[in-house]
Amino acid sequence: MQAKLWVLLGRKAGDNAQVMALAEATGLPFEEKHILARPWEIVPHLLLGPTLAGIDTRASSPLAPPWPDLVISAGRRNEPVARWIRRQAGGAVRLVHVGRPWAHPSIWDLIVTTPQYFVPDAPNVVQIPLPLRRITRAQVDAAAEQIAPRLAHLPRPLTTVLIGGDSGQYVFTPDKGRRLAEGVNRLVAQTGGAALVTDSPRTPKAAAQAFHETLDVPAEIYSWHDPGSTTDNPYPGFLGMADRVVVTGESMSMMAEAASLARPLYLFDPGDPPGTWWRHRHNFRHKPLSHALAMRLAPMRMRRDISRMQDALMQEGRARWLEDAPALIAAGEDWATTAQADPMEDARHAAARVRALLARDAQG
Repeated sequence: MQAKLWVLLGRKAGDNAQVMALAEATGLPFEEKHILARPWEIVPHLLLGPTLAGIDTRASSPLAPPWPDLVISAGRRNEPVARWIRRQAGGAVRLVHVGRPWAHPSIWDLIVTTPQYFVPDAPNVVQIPLPLRRITRAQVDAAAEQIAPRLAHLPRPLTTVLIGGDSGQYVFTPDKGRRLAEGVNRLVAQTGGAALVTDSPRTPKAAAQAFHETLDVPAEIYSWHDPGSTTDNPYPGFLGMADRVVVTGESMSMMAEAASLARPLYLFDPGDPPGTWWRHRHNFRHKPLSHALAMRLAPMRMRRDISRMQDALMQEGRARWLEDAPALIAAGEDWATTAQADPMEDARHAAARVRALLARDAQG
């Protein structure tokens, strides 16, 4: 009898993409369970452990027997749900978590994590260099073919710009939106061509507006803040059309997807200048302040530092900083000549560990 898998999906697109990538890589059938967390979920989730108290059960997918053999989750909000499922099944459910677990690592049967987190090495921990991703080269090429006719009026080369938003220690302000646009203006002015731009649901409206007002090169722009937009998000097609890519450096998913394409990748640093953190009012909002406190006071396994991923991309020669683009373009951009040989290798490696868990259970 074939194993039954559930995947828990929440509100974060990046987490969902990783969970789906791992589930798909197993080659096993799975069922999607959409979980809607309540705004105050952090209180019961931190205090009660395995619980559904922090989710809206009426708006979420039903969670009822027959229970699965294995659950794949990601993100703090879905951890207590996965643990609740195992408890309801009398412990007979394997739990796999992607990213950084808030519960102690020993609780999980398998953790698939990346260097931005400080999860200690253990037999149940799989370290991969970049987040799992669903988008493949074939998919973005196919998406590019679909949108190419409506972009035929734009001159080449095409610089695709992927804009994220607030995340952890990073606050994407209007000033940073302007600086990003100025960097893209300089790049396109030097190379010619046009820009393909898409932001994300995380992009603050004021920052997106500042970017759009400052951008002064030929461009095709898709914005989540545009109420008149009637087309689907062209993100995969924009990646496929790209001759080079600019990504805001707080998004691990976007950096990982762009880094797999063997095209020049430039990162925009959305952080504040070193030593100036306390001078900026925006850093006293809940998320950046809680991140700063966690980096100083929380146990090592609870910390997160995206700069470790940025540094790894730089050291491997797979990305450069946007501010360095003029000199690199003048030199011919020959630093971006290779891609990861198999972009899905990490997903397959992690999926093999998942199947091994199920195989052990079947044997005994």
